Amino acid sequence: MDPILMKLKEEDLNPMLLLLFHLMVWIYTLITFLPSYLLSWALKTDSALYGSEEERAKRVKAHSVLGPEGPYRAVNATKKLVTSMHLGVDTLDKMFEYAAMRFPHRDCLGTREVISEEDEQQNNGKVFKKVVLGEYHWLSYEEALTAASQLGSGLASLGQRPKNNIAIFCETRAEWIIAAQACFMYNFPLATFYSTLGGPAIAHGLNETQVTHIITSRELLETRLKAILIEVPRLQHIIVVDNTPTSWPGYPRGITVHNMAAVQKRGSRPENGKLPLASDIAVIMYTSGSTGIPKGVMISHSNILAGITGMAERIPKLSEKDTYIGYLPLAHVLELSAELVCISHGARIGYSSPQTLADQSTKIKKGSKGDTSVLQPTLMAAVPEIMDRIYKNVMTKVEEMNFVQRTLFILAYNYKLEQLTKGNSTPLCDKLVFRKIRSLLGGQTRVLLSGGAPLSAATQRFMNVCLCCSVGQGYGLTETCGAGTISEMWDYSTGRVGGPLVCCEIKLKDWVEGGYRSTDKPRPRGEIVIGGPNITMGYYKSEPKNQDDFFVDENGQRWFCTGDIGQFHEDGCLEIIDRKKDLVKLQAGEYVSLGKVEAMLKNCPLVDNICAYANSDETYVIGFVVPNQKQLLALADQYGIRGSWEELCNSKAMEELVLKAITETAVAVQLERFEIPRKICLSPDPWTPETGLVTDAFKLKRKNLKTHYQDDIERMYGGK
Repeated sequence: MDPILMKLKEEDLNPMLLLLFHLMVWIYTLITFLPSYLLSWALKTDSALYGSEEERAKRVKAHSVLGPEGPYRAVNATKKLVTSMHLGVDTLDKMFEYAAMRFPHRDCLGTREVISEEDEQQNNGKVFKKVVLGEYHWLSYEEALTAASQLGSGLASLGQRPKNNIAIFCETRAEWIIAAQACFMYNFPLATFYSTLGGPAIAHGLNETQVTHIITSRELLETRLKAILIEVPRLQHIIVVDNTPTSWPGYPRGITVHNMAAVQKRGSRPENGKLPLASDIAVIMYTSGSTGIPKGVMISHSNILAGITGMAERIPKLSEKDTYIGYLPLAHVLELSAELVCISHGARIGYSSPQTLADQSTKIKKGSKGDTSVLQPTLMAAVPEIMDRIYKNVMTKVEEMNFVQRTLFILAYNYKLEQLTKGNSTPLCDKLVFRKIRSLLGGQTRVLLSGGAPLSAATQRFMNVCLCCSVGQGYGLTETCGAGTISEMWDYSTGRVGGPLVCCEIKLKDWVEGGYRSTDKPRPRGEIVIGGPNITMGYYKSEPKNQDDFFVDENGQRWFCTGDIGQFHEDGCLEIIDRKKDLVKLQAGEYVSLGKVEAMLKNCPLVDNICAYANSDETYVIGFVVPNQKQLLALADQYGIRGSWEELCNSKAMEELVLKAITETAVAVQLERFEIPRKICLSPDPWTPETGLVTDAFKLKRKNLKTHYQDDIERMYGGK
């Protein structure tokens, strides 16, 4: 159980409160016994077909087709891997047209109206921009298809040619998907770039793909793109998705800036495009990359369709009645795949941003509603960093409750956890105890998809219990279209990422240096190698790297070597246990997995983020820590240490207190002695994609972090 919840065990509670709680549960169970018995009898046929949730959770999810090294396949795809959802729908333009034909008048893409914007001065002198937002305005599937068709035709009239690359450099919004669908229809391969990428990385990608047209937003054009235009000589046309302004003076000769609406007007009479083939490139996705310059991953139409077919199969009862909230970067494979899954099933997508997501988000004016409150999504994707933040904020509030409230919360938490593992629902607890927490995400969320990094057991349990929704923890990479595995929604085990999707298969390759073999007992272990129709075409203009990471087998199937180390459980579920690149050999010969150390130490309430570091010439591990502000201030107050936030983070005394807490957590989670950081430094500033220290999926950029903390590394290894 989570360290915060462990502070108050049931045996330590007031016996009268304990008795009262169990009496309430007993009375409630008695009252609901007859209706639930009748309901279960009515659903007997369903259970006979599918089994109870508890039975389904225990079922085998995947089998090895050969020996312990695999390949492992989902039980319903052992004979053949699945490539698409509908017969004949083999490209992304056909998929969108098929959805528009089935759901022409249903809401497709929604954007909230901006009512007002104002600057708000904080106590520390910083100025934050605050917004008041209105209702969502929707484009139907038919309207979105028309908008995309007109834009594609307009781009063709501006000289964009089939199979010639076009770029999109834009925040997540409805216009991003419209632009992407326009490019899919007219067979313009779409090069995607994160909105947080730095100037040199963007210039490199634009020059490498030789684009003449780019789609962007007004803000990114003025703050990022304008400064590097001189370095991208081939660029001729910039299409801005915003409506204002309509004239754009002061740009270099040879470059014309257009509004998206004007380009759509040019295309109101459709031009004949060259329809794409399933094997044509749909997207060249530039990864923000945790090392070096970004790489462009070439993704075909058939790759994406196979990937989203595999993902959709793991989301129970996915239909046109669902609402998805889009706020992660669409230039990331997780978000793009999730939105295309929704479009393929006629669900609606309402757009948001991390700054406007919830009522308490940084850009939402106090007293007004965040996007989740207004949209009330049923589906949501999240990276663990965001989920960890929600979890820690709620748990801090639990600690601040009075004794009776905290007791009730912990009793309800433990009771619900027990019932979930049995496959039972807990409507009374959900209504009385968890309703307010559930409302943080709008109150209707039924499925949360987690990807991009490992999700801690404590956070996953919290999401299941307090947010009253299933968590599908997934594993995939840009090179596999984001598809690999997703845990089944009724599987409440933690630390695992589920079985292979129906679109792919997974092998374990021996990594002798790291000590991992498929013959290991009790479970086969090794480097995860994924094969199937979702494996992409390789890296753009990077043949040596392609030969290192991709290969084709004797049956013509493509495979990708992930560099991640996994082990298969008896039921066919995969667990990620290590990463080749994160392994460092200490001076005494011990191997330390930095990723494993970081994942374990994030369980410490004082830690918001951590980067473990080890030099092979040294005998011990060190760490850089972004502390949790509320917890650190409480700790400083407890020990009478005074100072500003920066002074506390630079204080030797605070470093030692945090190190003590981290060491206690490390011992509790059974890290080896040599894996526990011996020295740390505290960072007063959080690591965001804007700082360049983490990727857009919040993965650590180790090289950048090492450069940033070079002085601290020398200090910590210099014995100071």
